[in-house]
Amino acid sequence: MGNKSGAVSKEILEDLKLNTKFSEVEIVQWYENFKKQCPTGRITKEEFQSIYKKFFPDSDANTYALHVFRSFDTNDDGTLDFKEYIIALHMTSTGKTTRKLEWAFSLFDVDKNGYITKAEVTEICASIFKLIPKDEVANLPDDENTAEKRATKLWKYFEKGDNDRVAEGEFIQGVMENDEALRLIQYQPAK
Repeated sequence: MGNKSGAVSKEILEDLKLNTKFSEVEIVQWYENFKKQCPTGRITKEEFQSIYKKFFPDSDANTYALHVFRSFDTNDDGTLDFKEYIIALHMTSTGKTTRKLEWAFSLFDVDKNGYITKAEVTEICASIFKLIPKDEVANLPDDENTAEKRATKLWKYFEKGDNDRVAEGEFIQGVMENDEALRLIQYQPAK
């Protein structure tokens, strides 16, 4: 991942500068922190879950963290290297809307077959629902106060039957055309 001096390689640095909003200085700082926390140069699922829990201390973030991890483990080796980690940070924080939705599609595409089904939407909505603190669940509208209701509401925006499937382009278009669908595929903590 880096060269013998422990610095991020020029190739990875250039690639990340091109594909994220991060500057060279930021990438180098991220790399130094990454190497301190992950001397092996890789983050395991368990380490990733531990990091993710810190963002949602009042919720059960484990399932969602595993789905996020899966969506960024692009080479399916069970770990995230520095590049995968930085892309994950970028996509989940400030990536362009279309790129974020491409990532969201990969999150919902649990079996990685290029389509999402209502069952996959239900599975991800269940993991998102676990992020919502109990006191906030009580304030949700009746048609989205359970993971199943939330999944059903989201699925309706794609105008598909329960046994149909949605391709990536349909998913992106459906979510971009509807602010409600965009809201349903994520969790924004109450302020």
